[in-house]
Amino acid sequence: QVQLVESGGGSVQAGGSLRLSCAYTGYTDSMYCMGWFRQAPGNEREGVAALDGDGSAYYAEYVRGRFTISKDNAKNTLYLQMDDLKPEDTSMYYCSAFIATVSCLDEVGTTGYWGQGTQVTVSS
Repeated sequence: QVQLVESGGGSVQAGGSLRLSCAYTGYTDSMYCMGWFRQAPGNEREGVAALDGDGSAYYAEYVRGRFTISKDNAKNTLYLQMDDLKPEDTSMYYCSAFIATVSCLDEVGTTGYWGQGTQVTVSS
């Protein structure tokens, strides 16, 4: 069973940066996608970024160029570096491990495993 624990959220001003971390256990299958999605109260899930089994990265249009996803296999940790944060990035962020049928980015947060989330708040 896969377990994921997110950390690194917080409150920053617009233009600031945060680095989210996701420590995972039980993940050994290279066919898994890993990624980040976010969901604010009353809003739908939004895929943010994902890595496929080959390590290729995919980004949602609204974060491309500002966010960077990476993974350290030696530390069993997934990261999301978030730069130039905007108030609209305010949300609960979740990391996920899953097997996609078509697209890692499109399916992140719809299936598989995810953690409890970490809150990101960006003030203007």
